Amino acid sequence: MLVNLNDILKDAQKNQYAVGLFNTTDSDALAAAIAAAEETKSPIIIGTAEVLLPFGELQLMGPAMIHMAKNASVPVAVHYDHGLTFDKCMEALKLGFTSIMYDCSTASYEENIERVREMAEIAHSYGATIEGELGHVGDNIGSLEGDSHMEDPSAFYTDPEKAKEFVEKTNIDALAIAIGTAHGTYTCKPKLDIQRLSDIRHTIDTPLVLHGGSGLSEEDFKNCIQNGIAKINICTDLYIAAKKAMDEAEGDYHAIRPEKVKAIKQAVIEKIMLFGSNGRY
Repeated sequence: MLVNLNDILKDAQKNQYAVGLFNTTDSDALAAAIAAAEETKSPIIIGTAEVLLPFGELQLMGPAMIHMAKNASVPVAVHYDHGLTFDKCMEALKLGFTSIMYDCSTASYEENIERVREMAEIAHSYGATIEGELGHVGDNIGSLEGDSHMEDPSAFYTDPEKAKEFVEKTNIDALAIAIGTAHGTYTCKPKLDIQRLSDIRHTIDTPLVLHGGSGLSEEDFKNCIQNGIAKINICTDLYIAAKKAMDEAEGDYHAIRPEKVKAIKQAVIEKIMLFGSNGRY
């Protein structure tokens, strides 16, 4: 069944578990993610991001994701992640996405508020939810620490007091925070600021989102969920599982493809079980 973030994240926050967002840039990943959610009786968020559009066109994958969500036996939110441009966010809403993230985190604090506030009004008029980001989640920890412009990644972490003002002024439904995670493959062990996460959780009631989830340890995930994370984004781990399965499979495309789908499905199931969203529906 097709839902938005409010339909699933409020319960996750109340009962201290997290719902995974799994990027599905092709029909194999889409089928695998939905099957995993149905098998585990878990709510799920599926989607794509603006940087992933070259690998799965929005006009092609959007309708497929929405169709699959409507026909699923569990709650499924269809989310446009890291929307970087107004036009693409609007395209997603018009296609029927039930949630968007308008990522203005690299803009000034004031501009971030104004742009996200405007988009929140539009998204809500479509019956969709919206996620914003305060602070900045980088590409990966290694590159952040090696970048002369970001020698101190903590300078880009989310400020708890600003988080409260940001949520109040933008009217967003979920807030992505920066506490030490990064997108992509980690080149060194991340150091998460769990105390900062806890401080933010005690400052605002809005569901919190963790980006850069692929590659974190079970302990990292559990600590984050216990301290207030309700949504966790997963992408790279799915790609790694798919590539490994294809490399190990034998035969032609039609023999390899089912192995790819099976591997992605298993990767999603493992995260669902770890996040504690299994059996919630």
